[in-house]
Amino acid sequence: MSLDLTKIRSQFPILEEVIYLDNAATAQTPQIAIDAVSEFYEESNANVHRGLHPLAEKATEAYEDARQTVSKFINSKYSEEIIFTGGTTEGINLVARSLGESELKEGDKIVLTTLEHHSNITPWLQLKNRTGAEVSWIDIDDEGNLKMDELDSILDEGNVSLVSVTGLSNVIGVRPPIEEIIKKAHAEGAKVLIDAAQLAAHHQIDVQKLDCDFLAFSGHKIYGPMGVGVLFGKKELLESMPPFQTGGGMIRDVSKDGFICADLPEKFEAGTPPVAEAVGLKIAIDWLNQFDWKDIEEHEDKLIQLAVNELGKIKELTLLGSKNSSGSLSFTIKGIHPHDLTDILGEKGICLRAGHHCAIPLHERLKVEASTRLSIGIYNTEEEILRVRPSIEDAARVFS
Repeated sequence: MSLDLTKIRSQFPILEEVIYLDNAATAQTPQIAIDAVSEFYEESNANVHRGLHPLAEKATEAYEDARQTVSKFINSKYSEEIIFTGGTTEGINLVARSLGESELKEGDKIVLTTLEHHSNITPWLQLKNRTGAEVSWIDIDDEGNLKMDELDSILDEGNVSLVSVTGLSNVIGVRPPIEEIIKKAHAEGAKVLIDAAQLAAHHQIDVQKLDCDFLAFSGHKIYGPMGVGVLFGKKELLESMPPFQTGGGMIRDVSKDGFICADLPEKFEAGTPPVAEAVGLKIAIDWLNQFDWKDIEEHEDKLIQLAVNELGKIKELTLLGSKNSSGSLSFTIKGIHPHDLTDILGEKGICLRAGHHCAIPLHERLKVEASTRLSIGIYNTEEEILRVRPSIEDAARVFS
């Protein structure tokens, strides 16, 4: 059953004004989720877990209902394994600070890949400086595929504590074999964190099937509000980890000499959480759940392949990485800086992104300083993709 794009796009009035192909940076939010956030502030606005009056109880129920929805969305075994954060970046930092600083020591290894977003690089480099742990890298081939033999070599050397890897590149759309990575890492006693910031919007996630130890994603990348994200962690690991932040909401008892943490998930949710945003995320997930993942993947794969074919007709254009991308693809055009190109396209109402996309090591590996990125969402159409090539060719004539 194919997607009804007319019905889907009716939830996104913002798309009437532009051709939005910058979904890897942030997806648009359906009107039903926007309304849910407004409705929360109009009818349920109160702090959660801290009151017995009707509004507090209503807000708490809505917040915990959102947690249950997220748990089902990624199939976690327990809802307590779902920690609400400010986004993927905070989720990764939580693991790096809490697990990393409490368990890693000098000589232990953290394994990263050249594909990573800076948010899955810098927390580990900071941890390296704090603990004396080492960071080892898995490189890619010219198509963007991970050199899995390098992972094997690193694991064989021993002392690997954690592998942190993207589930889907935010630049070239390559999808690493995370199932294989998890199995190999676990066989050597290492834990695995999946950066699912891009993966969550394009492919179904089952954390029990994956058997990953941690997984992080952002609400705004899966059609929810900004300011809310999710960290999944296996219950036994989260229970063993010290809190990331301390303060109100995450304690059971406090004295002048110390404190006792609350149970999961409150243990990792100090302060006032993003309640309205979590409610909006729940509604966005409910909206997304009405579609079959196979239909989403088929639709988006068709759009990406159409984009690859169309861009391939442009002289002097170089596609970065593989032609079998998912969600995103990036390219360069000889003689035109990506910033200039996206500026001209923006004047035509076509929204792409230029720069290094928070992935400088990947761009260095690809031997370019910057690129132009086209990234799709469930609401994009073939007609929109077909508008891109002639607009780029018009821009090229300006610089010729």
